[in-house]
Amino acid sequence: MFMKTKINNVIAATLIGAGVLLSGAVQAADFNLRAVANSNENDEDYDGLVVFKDFIESHSNGRIAMDIYMGTQLCGNGVECLEALEYGSVDVYISTTGGAASMYPYVQVLDLPYLLPDDRVAERVLEGDFTRELRKQILADSGNSVRLMTIGNTGGWRNFANTKRTVKTPADLNGLKMRTVVADLPQELVRAMGASPTPIPWGDLFTSFQTGVVEGSKNGITDIMGMKFTEAGLKYLTLDGHAYMSALWYMNNDVFMDMPEDLRRVMVDGFSALQQATFASPKRKSIKAYQDFANTGGILYVPTPDEKAQFKKSAEPVYSWFKGNIQDGDKWFNLLSAAAAEAEKEIASEYAKDLK
Repeated sequence: MFMKTKINNVIAATLIGAGVLLSGAVQAADFNLRAVANSNENDEDYDGLVVFKDFIESHSNGRIAMDIYMGTQLCGNGVECLEALEYGSVDVYISTTGGAASMYPYVQVLDLPYLLPDDRVAERVLEGDFTRELRKQILADSGNSVRLMTIGNTGGWRNFANTKRTVKTPADLNGLKMRTVVADLPQELVRAMGASPTPIPWGDLFTSFQTGVVEGSKNGITDIMGMKFTEAGLKYLTLDGHAYMSALWYMNNDVFMDMPEDLRRVMVDGFSALQQATFASPKRKSIKAYQDFANTGGILYVPTPDEKAQFKKSAEPVYSWFKGNIQDGDKWFNLLSAAAAEAEKEIASEYAKDLK
């Protein structure tokens, strides 16, 4: 689960006699953590882990050490990695909502379209009590072994992109073959918009665009450009922002609770620093990505407020599906909706002060 180094008096005396420990120089950490992200070093997850590692190691004065494992070195996918977290062979892990949905279906509430209208609202919601409520539920459902520490971002916002035409309203999606993951909620959204959901593995998507197996997808701009989908014919991008690409960061709860309170505080502060890094990283990376998209001949469209309202109206069947098919769906829908409304209210109040 974790390695907690204890040097007994005999060993310590031997080491000191050998000149290894001199004047309290380099000592082993009390806690050696293993952090896993099933992505690569170009991803926001890595940016967050680099910030996190530096924070917890420096602010603990070396009492905490952490190794970063990118990709599938220790575990291969969401279910496998969350189980590894439960068993203690992994200490820190990040998943998307899709990666955790089979174990904790209610996290899909974060994929419900148009509930979070913009970055400012989304970030305020995810910094608050909504995340703490999710933490309680995941702890209960994992036998008190998986602790949700924070929710950041991985890739910005999901938008509708396609190879055929500019999409200004839901009617423009009618009949398009849209790539989805093999999960009910995104498929329900695509159907609600009048398009045809087509589950395709991520690695097959480029050739699927080329061959016409699919004609569109729901992706963030950094994923689109990182995978060079424009070279496969993806040309039209509508910035409807239907889903904030949430990243759920977990820790083995036994490891966390075994730390003294001062180190638990370091971990909480470290995850806060990680969260801020993942909030910022997609914003910076998207600047160049949008420029590159335009330079390839890509066409961007920003819906008007009225058109955005049409998208949200068309998505309402997805809310009903979630409430009817996910245990306590009403509860999670209402919690997120209320948190978003409160955040919008607070921000409106701040505008009233800051614009004068």
